[in-house]
Amino acid sequence: MSALLKMHRVRSLFSPALARSISDVAKYPRITTHYTLNPREKDERWTEVDMERCVEEVDLVIVGGGPAGMSAAIRAKQLAAEKDQEIRVCVVEKAAEVGGHILSGAVIDPISLNELIPDWQEQGAPLNTPVTKDTFSFLTGSGRLAHGQHGNYVVRLGHLVKWLGDQAEALGVEIYPGCAASEVLFHEDGSVKGIATNDVGIAKSGAPKDTFARGMELHAKTTIFAESCRGHLTKQIMQKFGLNEGSEPQAYGIGLKEVWEIAPEKHQPGLVEHTIGWPLDRFTYGGSFLYHLNEPTPTIAVGFVVGLNYKNPWLSPFQEFQRFKTHPKVRHVFEGATRIAYGARAINEGGFQSLPQKLSFPGGCLVGCSAGFLNVARIKGSHYAMKSGMLAADSAFEAINANAQWTAGVEPTRYAEN
Repeated sequence: MSALLKMHRVRSLFSPALARSISDVAKYPRITTHYTLNPREKDERWTEVDMERCVEEVDLVIVGGGPAGMSAAIRAKQLAAEKDQEIRVCVVEKAAEVGGHILSGAVIDPISLNELIPDWQEQGAPLNTPVTKDTFSFLTGSGRLAHGQHGNYVVRLGHLVKWLGDQAEALGVEIYPGCAASEVLFHEDGSVKGIATNDVGIAKSGAPKDTFARGMELHAKTTIFAESCRGHLTKQIMQKFGLNEGSEPQAYGIGLKEVWEIAPEKHQPGLVEHTIGWPLDRFTYGGSFLYHLNEPTPTIAVGFVVGLNYKNPWLSPFQEFQRFKTHPKVRHVFEGATRIAYGARAINEGGFQSLPQKLSFPGGCLVGCSAGFLNVARIKGSHYAMKSGMLAADSAFEAINANAQWTAGVEPTRYAEN
C-alpha cells in the first residue's frame, strides 16, 4: 500500500470539524488566554471578538467563599449594620454552589463561630456532633494519648460554609458562585483595584466558541484574598508585594479524604481518632484521621495527610491511604461499608514561622489558608481562618470609611496589628 493511500485512509477517519481542530492545534500549539505566553492580541482568531468587560464597583471584594471569606463578609455587614451604614460586599466563589469545593476533616473549635454568630445553635448551624471521645495512636505501639478535643464539634465543613453563605446573603452580601477570579487588577500606582472573573466559552484549542462570554471586572476599595492554600492570585500578590520576604519557607502536605456510610452497629457519633506511624516510615511525616458524624445515616469521615517533602520518589500518598484502611485497628469499620464521597487538597504545614511577614498590602490583605493560618500541632485551621476573616473585615471596614476615594486601593493596615 502506497504512503499516499495510507494518508488518504487516515484522513477519511476524521470529520471536517476534527480536521479543523487538528489544524488549529498545529498552528496554535498553546491555549491563548490572558495569562499565557500567547496573548490574544496576536491571535487572529480573536480579532473580531468584543473583549470589553462589564465593570461593577463595590466597597469590598472577597475572593473565595470558604470559612475565612464568608466570615469576612458577614463581619463587614454586621459592622455596617451597627454603624447604620451601607457597604457593598461581594464574594466570588469558583464552585458551582457555596461549600461545593470545601474539603476538610473537620473537627472545629467553635470559638470563632461563637464570636461571629453567638446564637448559631438557635439559627440551625450544622454542628450536630460534639466530640465524645478522642484518641491519638501510634499504630506500631500500644500507647494512646488524648488530643484535647473537648468542646469541639465534628462537622462536614462544606455544610457549615453553605450555612454561613445563607447567613451572609441574609445580611445583604452578594455571592457569585461559579465565578472564578482569574486576574488581579491594579491601579496606576500599583495598588490592587479588584479582580476580573474568568472568561467562558473557549475551545480547547484556545479559539472562542459561539458561547464565548467575557468575564466581569469587580473594582473595590479593598480586596480580601481567601483562596485557600496556594491560590494562583495569592501567589502573584505575594511576589508583587514581597509579603513573605523574611519568612521561613512554607511547607506543604496533601490531604486525602473519603466519606463512608458504615454499619449502624459500628457507628459511634462523636468519636475522633488520629494516628501517626504505619504505613509511613519514620522518615515520612503524616498521619490519619477518622471521625464519626451524627448524620441521618451512619457516616464517617476518614482521611490521610502526607507531607510533600517525602524522600521516597516511589511513594504514593493515595496508595498509603488505602494501605492505612487495611490496618487491624480500623479495617473492621470499612467492612460492608460504602464510600459516598472523596477528594484531596493541598495543606499549609509551615506553621507560625512561615506566615507572611506582611498580611496586608495596598488595596487588600490575605486571610485563612491564603496566609497559612493552620495550627499543625492542634490539627486545627477552620476557626483560625474564620477569625482572620473577621479581623480583616474589621480593619477593612475602618479603612474604607476613612478613604472615600476610588483612585487607589485602600490597605487595611490594622489587620496585622490585631
